Amino acid sequence: MTKDDVLMMAEVLSREKDLEQGVVFEAIEAALATATRKRNREDIDVRVAVDRDSGDYEAFRQWEIVEDDSLVESPARQMTLAAANISYPDEPHAIGEMVEEPLETVATFGRIEAQAAKQVINQKVREAERARVFEEFKDRVGEMVQGVVKRVGNREALVDLEGVEASLPRSVWIDREALRSGDRIKGILTEVRSEPRGPQLILDRRCPELVIKLFQLEVPEVGQGVIEVLGASRDPGSRAKIAVKSNDPKIDPVGACVGIRGARVQSVSNEINLERIDIITWSENPAEFVIKALQPAEVDTIIIDEESQSMDVVVDENQQSLAIGRGGQNVRLASDLTGWELNIMTDEAAAEKAEMEAQETRERLMEQLNIDSEVAGVLVEEGFLTPDEVAYVPLQELMDVEGFDEELVGQLRERARNYLDIREIAELEKTRPEDDLLGMDGMDEGTARLFASKGIRSMEELAECATDELVELTDIDEVRASELIMIARAPWFAEAQ
Repeated sequence: MTKDDVLMMAEVLSREKDLEQGVVFEAIEAALATATRKRNREDIDVRVAVDRDSGDYEAFRQWEIVEDDSLVESPARQMTLAAANISYPDEPHAIGEMVEEPLETVATFGRIEAQAAKQVINQKVREAERARVFEEFKDRVGEMVQGVVKRVGNREALVDLEGVEASLPRSVWIDREALRSGDRIKGILTEVRSEPRGPQLILDRRCPELVIKLFQLEVPEVGQGVIEVLGASRDPGSRAKIAVKSNDPKIDPVGACVGIRGARVQSVSNEINLERIDIITWSENPAEFVIKALQPAEVDTIIIDEESQSMDVVVDENQQSLAIGRGGQNVRLASDLTGWELNIMTDEAAAEKAEMEAQETRERLMEQLNIDSEVAGVLVEEGFLTPDEVAYVPLQELMDVEGFDEELVGQLRERARNYLDIREIAELEKTRPEDDLLGMDGMDEGTARLFASKGIRSMEELAECATDELVELTDIDEVRASELIMIARAPWFAEAQ
């Protein structure tokens, strides 16, 4: 191989494979080293250095330096430190370094050597291509990308993505979507895996992010940040809902996303197999947001339970099926979009539920305050639903209740406070460490109370813990956790002996 051949090969491979010339030169050096090694009868180690400007190359035979003869596994590739110092006295040497001497370069190679060199170059170039693809796409996860379908199989469609092959698994196709070779599609890049056969690029067309990215592309105001798409929910291939907000009071976010004669929203719909898209104005008020998300159904009343993050949505009987949607689609999408669990019910069902909850509250107050059903019923009707409210609301609020006098109010407040005191003592008792845990070697009161607050109140319960479990529960040091557990287990070992 002449120096002109080397330079030409580097230029051609660099251009065809879109690789840096330095990478290609490294592949050529590895190929020349392999070919040179095959011409030698011994299994030697060879290094080849190619001049990037002239194409001239030099070959060197190498030996790895080991400490003594007992570590020499291959005499053709290794030598001891003493031998290196004798053979090459002009250079300092160290164990693990390489010593080398020039080899005669070969201008032409036989068929076997040339074939080996070709295989090495192909392998090195493929490895460099894989590394380039991985580096190019690893930081683009979550972006929308566009490609052309190359082949459709039973499990996936292969997509040509900027000259790189990506996979679109059938599990993330849009429902009733019929892809064919040559189709141009858009998807979200969800994963880039580095595998031996090359980087695996995984696409997704079912995720809600695709709808958001499409609106960013089709609606200039969204792309510029004037309008924000704050959420999306999808039933892929059938229906989607998006929530939009305008940062400019002069711009209608819904109208801008719909476009003239629906051109913009239709363009997005065409990209996702004609999926119907509802565009909803976002609101800070959760109830108002839910009402808009359930459109076109009309809502009568909303009862919010912030603790369970749920809402009872009361609608007229003739609006119930519209609010729920076919197969529950409308309420499911609205729930996903708003982040609230939505329970659609008629006025009659809401009344029944309210009566049932009121009855449960009356019975609970009767037990907690030791009062009859009549007094409990009045408290519930007036909105006093817990002992805390009875004990600590301003006195006048209870005095204003019809039928309540000062004596009755005083008894109710005293009973409520007694109940709360008893409950607090019971809660404290649950978190009080037992004496054996407090008196255990290596234990201090603060740590014992910490353990008790997490449900570990005795030595026996501590002994049954695993170290990682205790660390996760209490955030104490792993070494200290292990020591305390072993101390707690000491009685087990004593019994065993």
